[in-house]
Amino acid sequence: MSPASKTVDEAAGLLRARIRELDAERAQLERALSTLTGGRRGPGRPAGTTTRRRRRRRRGGTRSDQAVKLVAANPGISASEIAKRMSIKPNYLYRVLADLEKQGKVRKDGRAYHAA
Repeated sequence: MSPASKTVDEAAGLLRARIRELDAERAQLERALSTLTGGRRGPGRPAGTTTRRRRRRRRGGTRSDQAVKLVAANPGISASEIAKRMSIKPNYLYRVLADLEKQGKVRKDGRAYHAA
């Protein structure tokens, strides 16, 4: 066996031993944490609590407004192209465009959208 491969094997052995030590220490710390928190492991929400999320408003206008502006600036644009330019998924945009059609803000001609 060459001296280089022997050195590599020794280094690998030392690393494996250290990993075993760290695993043992982690297990010990998790047991201590479990004892402190009453059996609950890791981060989390206590049982029985709920959250209420607040919706943030976009400063740049709504998705509908953005879509109408794009359609007005680019007559005949497709929904997938609008979605790419708005950096959103097309399946969400189809809902937005359907609502805009109902409101009479855009009209659809085949796959192309035009400002109404």
